[in-house]
Amino acid sequence: MKHWHISKYSYILGLALLLTLTRNAYSLDAPQGPEPEIIVIDATAPSHPFPHFWEKMFGSGRAVLSLRDSYRQDLRSVKQITGFGYVRFHGIFNDEVGIYDEDSQGNAVYNFSYIDQIYDGLLANGVRPFVEFSFMPNKLAAKNVHQAFWYNPNVSPPKDWARWDDLVTVFIQHLSDRYGADEVAQWYFEVWNEPNLDFWAGQPKQESYWELYDHTALAIKKINSRLRVGGPASAQAAWVDAFIRHCAEKEIPLDFVSSHVYGNDQAKDVFGTQENIRRDQMVCRAVNKVHNQIKRSSMPDLPLIWSEFNASYKNETDVTDATYMGPWLADTIRQCDGLVDAMSYWTFSDVFEEQGVVKTPFYGGYGLLAEDGIPKPAFNAFKLLHQLGEERIQVDSDSALLTRRKDGTLVLALWNYAPPEEPGAEKRITLRLNAKNVKHASISRVDSDHGDFHSAYGKMGFPRYPRPAQIQELRQAADLQAPEAYRIEHGELTLTLPEHGLAVIELK
Repeated sequence: MKHWHISKYSYILGLALLLTLTRNAYSLDAPQGPEPEIIVIDATAPSHPFPHFWEKMFGSGRAVLSLRDSYRQDLRSVKQITGFGYVRFHGIFNDEVGIYDEDSQGNAVYNFSYIDQIYDGLLANGVRPFVEFSFMPNKLAAKNVHQAFWYNPNVSPPKDWARWDDLVTVFIQHLSDRYGADEVAQWYFEVWNEPNLDFWAGQPKQESYWELYDHTALAIKKINSRLRVGGPASAQAAWVDAFIRHCAEKEIPLDFVSSHVYGNDQAKDVFGTQENIRRDQMVCRAVNKVHNQIKRSSMPDLPLIWSEFNASYKNETDVTDATYMGPWLADTIRQCDGLVDAMSYWTFSDVFEEQGVVKTPFYGGYGLLAEDGIPKPAFNAFKLLHQLGEERIQVDSDSALLTRRKDGTLVLALWNYAPPEEPGAEKRITLRLNAKNVKHASISRVDSDHGDFHSAYGKMGFPRYPRPAQIQELRQAADLQAPEAYRIEHGELTLTLPEHGLAVIELK
């Protein structure tokens, strides 16, 4: 009996080891549960160029925040994982930046001290400005009209258009003198922010914004005709067709079109319909609307820069702080491919004060990094999706992006989307590879068990003010784990994605 017991024990250990090795070798899931979705990976399928339009540019908190060390640390962290080249923010003309004042006789006085520190700091970190002309200096404003943000930007038109022209002229000339005409020619200049909403107090809104744009664009081009200027920087994909017509009819310079939309914008505001458009479809439907307006216009080759987007314009912790962002971002990239030249995620950091001083580390802020540089799942999603190749290969799935790098490596993104307000379920996927030379898979994941701080934060008791040691623990919990390595046999690989799971797979 004793000998039998030892043999049985050895047998069980051996069987357990065999099962573990089999799972590691083939990533085969147990047969229970729904049948897996079959995705055929064919390296010879039709393909097209796939520029990384979603990571060329990011938004951020207002201009003066860029002087903070925490802002610059976050800038460097996001630059490291995406290589992004441009940053956009509000408020370069706000009084707190100090560019405009008037002396006792009412003459304009200019001060570029903070302006220089702001732009020097960006350029020193390898990021160029996407300059948004906003908001109105108080002493230049026609009236005292302040938008509701915590820092109370003045959204009035100027009291004197000649003085506005001078401000723009002096500003552009200073930039050219300091950084060189060739350098500044690589920047972008966007006139104002969302003039169709409460960020612009001119009346009537559209016609008065046209006047602001005309003055600004003409003043810019007088300094250097190579500088790129555009607009209307509208919310909810508005005004673009009328804006292009205006510029064409009046022969006003226009080098690119910009607009905004968020996943929870309403169809009545974006399309004038009563549809219930899902959060995962709104952004690219709006992008497609504007893309088509440009193509039908008299300037069909104008670049489209989507200078703000996110899954929510509210502070929703189960959206922007959550693993939900991985599938949402991946699917947005899939849908918007080919429709836009660049998209600017709003924002790269929670160093951000539109609603006031941050009160808790995780409040549904827009940033990829929470207070104290703690990476959110969205940060890790951008990090994984940066691994995608520069060529997109056709694949028959709305939950996959198949790409090829310049060295021939296939890189596949897979995701399990579910709305944040509805319970999701695990999803099983079987990859069938029509590529005999592909034998190995390396899988990186973002989900509730990979690259997510929530579990660690809960175990701490959700502290409002984490101690330094807890901050370090949260950062470590948010670190991505090493990729899982698998050997592919018989041309198939099956894996399970949890609710809101994102996986990026290298196939070699």
